[in-house]
Amino acid sequence: MIQVPAQATVFVMHEPVSFRNGIDGTAAIARAVLKKEPMSGAFFVFRNRRRHMLRVLFYDGGGFWLCTRRLSKGRFANWPAGDGDAPCSSLFARELQVLIWGGDPSRCAFPELWRKIA
Repeated sequence: MIQVPAQATVFVMHEPVSFRNGIDGTAAIARAVLKKEPMSGAFFVFRNRRRHMLRVLFYDGGGFWLCTRRLSKGRFANWPAGDGDAPCSSLFARELQVLIWGGDPSRCAFPELWRKIA
């Protein structure tokens, strides 16, 4: 698995997509539907209609990664819901890790984000 840096930008699409698309088709969805540039270094997360598979598209500067996770039992039932007309929402990297393992990021008790002040 690709290591997701803590400061990574993560976009999760709310609606399902067809997983018959490869890298080019998935990148086209990121451009056309999400209005985001897939070569920006952000992580793009998609799910299928049955909610038992997810895909992560990522550009590392040299090429694209397209990772698929299929659950052998159960579904990704706690997929982030949209608020308003936006086709996607953003997540923190730690929330993406919980989502990949089939958890609900909104129900996790994460510590407060902080940064050192000079």
